[in-house]
Amino acid sequence: MNIISTLVMVVLNMTILTQSSYADAEIKVASKLFTENVILGDIAATIAKAKGFESKHIHDLGGSQILFKALRHGEINIYPEYTGTISVELLKGKSTDWRKSLEDMGILATEPLGFNNTYALAMKRDLASKLGIKKIFDLVNHPDLRYGLGNEFMSRNDGWPGVVETYSLKAKNVTGMQHDLAYRGLEGGSVQVMDAYSTDADIEYYDLVTLEDDKKYFPEYYGVFLFRKELVNSHPELVAALKSLSGTLSDEKMTSLNAKVKIEKMASVSVAEDFVQEALGQKVEKQEVSKFDSLLKNTSDHIFLSGMSLLAAILIAVPLGVLAAKVSSLGRVILGVVGMVQTIPSLALLVFFIPFFGIGAAPALVALFLYSLLPIVQNTYQGVSDISPDLKESAVVMGLPAGMQLRKIEIPLAMSSIIAGIKTAAVINIGTATLGAIIGAGGYGQPILTGIRLDDTALILSGAIPACILAILAQTVFGGLEYLMVPKGLRAKTS
Repeated sequence: MNIISTLVMVVLNMTILTQSSYADAEIKVASKLFTENVILGDIAATIAKAKGFESKHIHDLGGSQILFKALRHGEINIYPEYTGTISVELLKGKSTDWRKSLEDMGILATEPLGFNNTYALAMKRDLASKLGIKKIFDLVNHPDLRYGLGNEFMSRNDGWPGVVETYSLKAKNVTGMQHDLAYRGLEGGSVQVMDAYSTDADIEYYDLVTLEDDKKYFPEYYGVFLFRKELVNSHPELVAALKSLSGTLSDEKMTSLNAKVKIEKMASVSVAEDFVQEALGQKVEKQEVSKFDSLLKNTSDHIFLSGMSLLAAILIAVPLGVLAAKVSSLGRVILGVVGMVQTIPSLALLVFFIPFFGIGAAPALVALFLYSLLPIVQNTYQGVSDISPDLKESAVVMGLPAGMQLRKIEIPLAMSSIIAGIKTAAVINIGTATLGAIIGAGGYGQPILTGIRLDDTALILSGAIPACILAILAQTVFGGLEYLMVPKGLRAKTS
């Protein structure tokens, strides 16, 4: 029980530390992991700033359920959503009056912004023409086609399972992937059918054809802003501005904005600022964020995530490793538990803690902390267990108390092994921390996710290369610590 209590206290302390940053009065806007939603999020954040409010846009988050829960719990104030997603996915089709259902949860919605970004299945035009495929039902006759479907679409109530049932499809080759990667798969030929959004600029860019939804399976997906009900009283000007955007974005206009970001490679913030100036007739102060400032911010976030979780793991894992070595029956349990944690997929572990700690750094810290335990516990256990019995007996004969034996003999002798475990944990931490961006934790994963979404290799590398350098630096630093902390004779023996 003492071990469990200590672990819980570490988790709670990290959570309090990281979530204190959410106590600010700023307007928090969030958006999903695709370009159109990010643009809409930037529009909302830009309007908030134009109205004189501090605002923060947390973009490229994992999906509708994550954002909706964050909105309900007050972790964010606004995010862009779609009417079909609200009624079918978020409310599970249980309400005919989705606005009333949302209001009962403390959430309001603007009127539709104007465009209908419905789901569609898309193919390369030449392949569809060659096979004579014009409608979704035509896919029944081609079960061997290769499907690359968005991960969220694969399990949504309004997604792939319903398509299969409605059209009696017998597709044999279906793979889930990040939505924007499917476009590259179509272009390269590894994917032949994908789910698309009807206002995607990529449809025209890659010369795709969207298949007719001849059984009218997909509902209408009109874009709206969802926001916390209390904003009506606390920020009435902001709410009025958001509502004034209703009807200003046609299908063509939204597709054009998407193209500026995805095809013309304009910054989504700049596109949003231009639109707000045009739509509201209000002067918007342009945001200029240098690449160096972005790198500095991402580096700071990444070091915080990796460093804090690793420090907590060291404080817990080293005593656990010693305990495992000293008490063999308990050791099997400790090694079994930390080993089991390591088998859980990292993304699943990150998302698992969202209901407990919300989005942001807190769940990422807890997950990274747990991932760091195994190599440190295992190496500490091994280092202490491998100490020669003769040395241990000599210490007993000399009359050294158990605590002094541990501090003066066993820990120094095991230090090389302990530090090797810490080095391994540090590298695992730094790599896994890049996934934290998908739950709003920031770090080097942010440019990587954005680069994947925008098909921008330079942006991907701007996150991947610093993460690699940071891992090498961590190895070097702990190597230096080993040189300082491990006696020269032991270094020569273990090298």
